Amino acid sequence: MVKADFAKLRHQMVRDQIARRGVNDPAVLSAMGQVPRHLFVPAELVRDAYGDYPLPIGEGQTISQPYIVALMTQAAQLDPESKVLEIGTGSGYAAAVLSRIAREVYSIERVHPLVERAKHALKEAGYTNVRIFEGDGSLGLPEQAPFDAIIVTAGAPVVPQSFLSQLNVGGRVIIPVGDALSQQLLRLKKLPNNTYAQEVLELVRFVPLIGEQGW
Repeated sequence: MVKADFAKLRHQMVRDQIARRGVNDPAVLSAMGQVPRHLFVPAELVRDAYGDYPLPIGEGQTISQPYIVALMTQAAQLDPESKVLEIGTGSGYAAAVLSRIAREVYSIERVHPLVERAKHALKEAGYTNVRIFEGDGSLGLPEQAPFDAIIVTAGAPVVPQSFLSQLNVGGRVIIPVGDALSQQLLRLKKLPNNTYAQEVLELVRFVPLIGEQGW
């Protein structure tokens, strides 16, 4: 496939899979239309890169359905000055989308081969404001805190305290919480008195958050 074909598929993806389902943040739609998703999937799945479904990326992990990436990104309420932490780098695709909106993106992944592949894909795509770390994502990244938003791409049994403690006041955590089969996608906002406003956004199904404060 040629570059023009991928651009057409991205346009169709944004129109049919994302905008028609209610994602309407212009920055999110623009980012989803810019990022070359085909660079973040295994070579044998390139023709499926813009399909309306998740894809396997090896190591028992997946690249999320485009709509879910867009939904979580919109829920994070980012702006050009935002500092964002992503838990679960996976392919690097969601971090790439975040990088087109936020000033700084930090991402942590526990699986070494995925760390290396994501770094390569992000470099190939030319995105320089993403920093990837290898480690236990359930603990967050305290040395880089606080963050304006934390986006968690793995399902947790409860919301880890580590994430809440690493937010700025007014910051948001977007996280799937539930069991191994299904979760509720939650948004928690940190309030000035160190309490949190919580809302349910969607029913989802993610791989488990493995780590000290996960499964």
